[in-house]
Amino acid sequence: MDFIKRALLSMKAKKGRTILLCAVFSAILIFVLAGLTIQRASVTATENAKKSIGAQVTLSANREAAMKKNQESSSGERPDPGSFSLTPVSLEDAEKIAKLDNVKSYSFVSSTSATAGDGITPISSSSTETTETSTDNSSDEAAPNAPGGGKQGGPMEQMNQGDFQISGVVNQSMASAFEDGTAKITSGEAISSEDIDTDNVVIEQSLAEANDLEVGDTFTLKNSDDETKTYNMTVKGIYTTSESGDSMGMRFNFLNPANTIYSSYTFANTLKGDDAKGTIDSATYTLSDPKEMDTFVQEAEKLIDTESFSLQTNDQAYQQMLTPLNNVASFAKNIVILVAIAGIIILTLIVMMTIRERRYEIGVLLALGESRLKVILQFFSEIIVCMVVALIIATFSGNIVGNVVGEQLITQQTQTTQTNQGGPGGEQPGANNNQIPEKPSGGGMRGGFGSIGASSQDVAKEIENLNISVSSTDILKLAGLGLLISFISILLSSLGILRLQPKKILTT
Repeated sequence: MDFIKRALLSMKAKKGRTILLCAVFSAILIFVLAGLTIQRASVTATENAKKSIGAQVTLSANREAAMKKNQESSSGERPDPGSFSLTPVSLEDAEKIAKLDNVKSYSFVSSTSATAGDGITPISSSSTETTETSTDNSSDEAAPNAPGGGKQGGPMEQMNQGDFQISGVVNQSMASAFEDGTAKITSGEAISSEDIDTDNVVIEQSLAEANDLEVGDTFTLKNSDDETKTYNMTVKGIYTTSESGDSMGMRFNFLNPANTIYSSYTFANTLKGDDAKGTIDSATYTLSDPKEMDTFVQEAEKLIDTESFSLQTNDQAYQQMLTPLNNVASFAKNIVILVAIAGIIILTLIVMMTIRERRYEIGVLLALGESRLKVILQFFSEIIVCMVVALIIATFSGNIVGNVVGEQLITQQTQTTQTNQGGPGGEQPGANNNQIPEKPSGGGMRGGFGSIGASSQDVAKEIENLNISVSSTDILKLAGLGLLISFISILLSSLGILRLQPKKILTT
């Protein structure tokens, strides 16, 4: 073990060289450790994102099959637009699917419209009021079913519009507007499974203020198809929405975001009539493991009539989260590889320069009978001592560097994600910058479910939650990489020692 003693004495005698090696090795290990911690944090965040976001599968009427059936019934002629209809989803089938494995949560939606009764008046714009007035004055016969009693011509002619949109739900918190933060409860409570078969509703704040309604107050709604049927509703909660609506909402009351009333899906079915009993417009299932989505769909299709209903898969939220996290992990992996290669090159050059300066020492040792292997082990011991010192320094400072580098990566990926999704700092093509884009709903109405994907804010939040910290596993990996770097650098730089002859060294 004399080579270890000689290594320690040599390091003590050449303090400058030792400090240089420790500094270089520390820089190498610090950045390697930063890459390892960021990579591990990205993998952990990906697993957490998979559990928290999941994927969505929506059960709804099969529109494609319905159109095909319509064409077949028309005997090859042009289909009658007025005969097109969709089969409502069976509540029993939807509940069977909800009991399958991998279902993290689910919700049903059933939407319709209602007309204002006693104690409530819809929010209307001046243009809406003008339209209704002119319609009533021109011809009541031509407009028997318009909002508040009239019927508009054109594309909306066959639609019973009403004054309010009734969004029937199981759990209001799962509605897309509440999931993406567009709407939130300000007082009272949201609609939940406890409100099934009740007349409890949640109304928008401006609608409540305009009608002087508070939690616990009651008002009356009428059936849009048969205004002789009235329903006494109880305000369970009040919500606010940042959605500004569009030009259609200015013309039709039920399209105004302030006129969206949330209720249990059972009340929405009551408004639709006896034919809607035991049915829903659509059902959305959030899966706990997006990787098993195909398996879930296969099992669910065995429980439904695929000619009448379809299962639409959507893991875009998971993919949106996965892409930036994978980018961060990939970049961190590249950091480890590049820094390790650069470290091997730098250390090899330093050791080679050291060997050149210590040719006489090597010649004396070889002349005294010391083996070339022990000479190489002496240099290796010196590098190992420097590596241990560097490892200690990297352990205490690598976390700081990792967070700084990780923060830059996170900021970059967050901005890229938001830009791609039209979030802050980005713009969706063709989107109106003055209004919040609405997510498509499973039932085709506002306040529905089955959103296309996570909002840019949701994605950014998950990325920002990247927990970059040094663990014992990272230290062990770092030590292993440090030994590998030391071994390769000494091996490369010691090739010249094997060719040296003592007589030639001492005589030159």
